[in-house]
Amino acid sequence: MTMRILYIWKEIIMSNLSVNHLLGIKYLSLKDIEQIFETTDHFKEVINRKIKKVPSLRDLTIANLFFENSTRTKISFELAQKRLSADVVNLSSSASSVSKGETLIDTVNNILSMKVDMIVLRHPSPGASVFLSKNVNSCIINAGDGTHEHPTQALLDAYSLNQKIGSLKNKNILIVGDILHSRVAMSNIYAYQMLGANVKVCGPKSLIPKYIESFDVSIETNLTKALKWCDGVNMLRIQNERMSESYFPTVREYVQQFGLNKKILDSIEKEIIIMHPGPINRGVEITSEVADSEQAIILDQVENGVAIRMAIMYLLASKI
Repeated sequence: MTMRILYIWKEIIMSNLSVNHLLGIKYLSLKDIEQIFETTDHFKEVINRKIKKVPSLRDLTIANLFFENSTRTKISFELAQKRLSADVVNLSSSASSVSKGETLIDTVNNILSMKVDMIVLRHPSPGASVFLSKNVNSCIINAGDGTHEHPTQALLDAYSLNQKIGSLKNKNILIVGDILHSRVAMSNIYAYQMLGANVKVCGPKSLIPKYIESFDVSIETNLTKALKWCDGVNMLRIQNERMSESYFPTVREYVQQFGLNKKILDSIEKEIIIMHPGPINRGVEITSEVADSEQAIILDQVENGVAIRMAIMYLLASKI
């Protein structure tokens, strides 16, 4: 069984990705996404076996550099790396020399000089991963950069939807919440549209970027109307940590207009797929009753995140 799977992987890796890094969805082609999904299918088989580990990256060392707080993404990457038998180094901003004034480039070059092969970077500055890819000699994976992109989250979201409703071509996908400060929203838009879906956003006008319509994305400020239109919805949290001012009167008012609850779901008289990238603020953007319902695939997203990240690191390893 193991030898058969390894043979399949060798066949897959012969068809390389068009990129040397994963910096954002906008840098990928449709063929890249399809290949990542195909490879993810194989790794999903692995993580659901009794023995969940393969020796695919046993000769590689990967450093996780997280300069922002993270739970799901960091654990997901580390689990994916260990499932692939890679050696793993974890570094946070508080434990790095960046806190002493060292530049990001110097920090990464020092890590690379210790024979690290791949860097997974989360950083508060938009474009940090692109900047790093141009200034250091290593494979860079963007685990979220400011309000720019979060490509692995978008890939696992699209993959999870695909598993539930099939091809996304001509499907209607809704993104609700804090679009302005969300890197997930931008990556989702790129991924869904590349896969042929129609995308609409919903939220307070103050939390929707003025340029959003230039991405061929429509806007709806009435949540019920938007839900009646869609096949799947991604509920985003309010990113208070990125706000220096108030974008709506009160949380209570936000919940009344844009919070998803069972009453609203029942009123639309159709079943839709409900997603959330986490962390969930229960009772704000989504109620516990909805988050834990059969229509929600939130835990499927988390599981698929490990397999997606395994696939990405495996495919990019061929470039090293």
